[in-house]
Amino acid sequence: MAYYQRIRDLREDSDATQQRLAEYLGTSSQHYGKYENGNAEIPFERAIMLAEYYGVSLDYIAGLTNNKRGLSASSLTDDQQELLAFVSGLSQEERCLLKRLIRRLGDTIK
Repeated sequence: MAYYQRIRDLREDSDATQQRLAEYLGTSSQHYGKYENGNAEIPFERAIMLAEYYGVSLDYIAGLTNNKRGLSASSLTDDQQELLAFVSGLSQEERCLLKRLIRRLGDTIK
């Protein structure tokens, strides 16, 4: 999902107007509308302000995750962090091989 769709959805879900968000960000409603239509890039500082306004992460606004809290490693269990650290140390080729093995294992378990 593109960030501009995400910020439109967040605004609509909160029943806010483009004018209200424009005032909050210190811009015009016409310029804010360009953010939501994908016709203008959101400056990083304003993306941060939107994340704070909606109480979501920048990862969520950017569409990197559907978890509104973001991709925080602190939300992972110890086992998940250990696995992530192991996989991060692998080469790209090794990661691809590991994914294939996990998929095969998952198919045999089902």
